Amino acid sequence: MNRFRPDNVMTRNSSTLKQLLATTLGVTALLMLDTSAYSDAPTAWPQWRGSAQNGVATGTHYPTQWNEESNIDWKTEIPGLGGSTPVTHDNVAYLTSGMDGKNKLMAIDTESGTVKWEIEIGDDTGNKHKKGGGSNPSAITDGELIYAFFRSGDLGCVDKNGKLKWQTQLSYDMKDGLWWDLGTSPILTDNAVVLTVMHTGPSYLIAFDKQTGKELWKGDRSVDAPKEAAQSYATPLNVQVDGKPMIAVMGGDYLTIHDASNGKELGRLGGFNPTSHEYFRSIASPVAQGNLIICPYARGASVTAVRMDDLAKGKGKDAIAWFRDDIGSDVPTPAAKDGRVYFISDGKQTRGLVTCVDAKTGETIWDTKLPKSRVGFSSSPLIAGDHLYITGENATTYVIGPLSAGKNELAATNEVSDDVQYTVASPTAIGDAILLRSRSHLYKIKSDD
Repeated sequence: MNRFRPDNVMTRNSSTLKQLLATTLGVTALLMLDTSAYSDAPTAWPQWRGSAQNGVATGTHYPTQWNEESNIDWKTEIPGLGGSTPVTHDNVAYLTSGMDGKNKLMAIDTESGTVKWEIEIGDDTGNKHKKGGGSNPSAITDGELIYAFFRSGDLGCVDKNGKLKWQTQLSYDMKDGLWWDLGTSPILTDNAVVLTVMHTGPSYLIAFDKQTGKELWKGDRSVDAPKEAAQSYATPLNVQVDGKPMIAVMGGDYLTIHDASNGKELGRLGGFNPTSHEYFRSIASPVAQGNLIICPYARGASVTAVRMDDLAKGKGKDAIAWFRDDIGSDVPTPAAKDGRVYFISDGKQTRGLVTCVDAKTGETIWDTKLPKSRVGFSSSPLIAGDHLYITGENATTYVIGPLSAGKNELAATNEVSDDVQYTVASPTAIGDAILLRSRSHLYKIKSDD
C-alpha cells in the first residue's frame, strides 16, 4: 500500500494517525473563494463564517472585555431551540429557531435588539442530539432576500419585510441517512441557493433559483464511505478555478469540486479515511487561504492542506502541500487570515488547545492552552480586529491577542449569565460590535470607548 506521505509533504507523525491517512489520495480540481457578491456590504456577515467564509470580520476595533454589567449593548431572549449563527445585513440580524413545533426565521434590529418579524417555514422536527435541534443551519442573505434551511428539509426564501416569497422541501432520510441533526448551511451563487445532502444514501448537491425557488440542477455526490463516515454536516465553499465559479464540498471521506452552473462533479480527492473507519463523519468545514484549502478531518485528528492550482491540474497526491496528524478540530471550523490558520481543538486529550499555523508550510507559529475546563467547544473561532475570539459551550468567550504583535496571550475571559449548555452558534461581527448567540439569548457586545 502506498504511503500517504509524498516526499515533498511536511508531516507530524503521532501514533494516532500514522495508519489513517497512509494511502494514495485520488484527485480533483479546485478552488478560490469568491466574495464579490458581498463587496458592497463590508460590515455585513451575510452567511455562516462571514462574507469570505473564513471567520474574519472586516472592521478594526472590537470589544475584548464584557460581562452582564459592562459592554452589553442589549440582550434579547430567543425562544425555542436553535444553533444557527446569526447573519447580518443593513443592521438586521437573521437567525432561526424551533418554536412551538414550527421552524421560525427571525429578524432582529441590531440597533435596539427588538424583533422586527418572525415567520414560519415548515414544521420543526426537534433534535436527536443534546447539542442540536431542527434549526442548526445558518440563514444566508444577498442583502435583498434571506434563505433559511431546516432539518425538516424545508427551504424558504423571505424578503426583508418578512414576506415569504417561496418555499420548497427536500426529501431525505432523516432517520437512518443522517444520524444526528442537520448542520449544513446553504450557500449562494450568482443565480442560485445551493444545498448539499451528504448522508448514508444517495448524496447530492441541489440548486434552486434565488427568485422563484425552481430547481435548476441536481448534481450527484455518491461516495463509498462506510456507515456514519458517509455523513457530513460541513458547509460547502464557493470557489473559483481559473476564474470559473465552482463549489468545493468536504465530507464522506472525500473533497469534491463541482461546476457551479450545473453541479457536475469535476474531480475528487479521496484517501482521507484509508482504514475505512466507520464513524469518521464530517462536522468541521474546510477553509481556504491563498492557494490552499485546509481540510480538518478524522474527528479532529488530522489536517491536510491542498494546493488548489496543482489539484486543478490533476496532480493527485502531489497537490498535497502538507499533512499533520497532531493538530485539528472535530466540530469547530478553523479561521484563516493573512497566511495563518487558527484551530481550536475539541478532543478529549487536547480540549482548549489553540494553534496558529503557517498556511504555506503547516508549521506551528504558536499555540496556547485555554484554562482547563470540562466545557467543550462547538462554535467556530472569529478573527475580529487584532484578536481571536473562541466561545465555549457555556457561552464563555476567550479573547487571544493582539495577533499583530505575535502574541498568543489570553487577553480576556468573558462570561455571561446565560451559561446553560449548549452554545454552539459562532460569534460574529457587525460594525464595531460582536454578536453572540447563547443557548437562549442574542447579545450585542460593544466597547464603551
